[in-house]
Amino acid sequence: MSKKKKLIERLLSKPKDFTYSELSNLLNALGYIEDNKGKTSGSRVAFINLTNLNIIRLDKPHPGNELKSYIINYVIKKLKESGEI
Repeated sequence: MSKKKKLIERLLSKPKDFTYSELSNLLNALGYIEDNKGKTSGSRVAFINLTNLNIIRLDKPHPGNELKSYIINYVIKKLKESGEI
């Protein structure tokens, strides 16, 4: 099983310890690029898929690296709507 498929399965299982790094790796594997609008964006970040123009906006977790459950649900919803998972 590929790393991308493992990350998708892990995301869909909605773990409490899914990290921002794992999400970034998964979205990069799906063709997204990360955009954070420079120094003034704070923790706000957007992942943009230039192929289908899907945009996923979220806040980077801080002080830790684990994503909140509402962010995981949001990402799953956006990826399902675009047909990527």
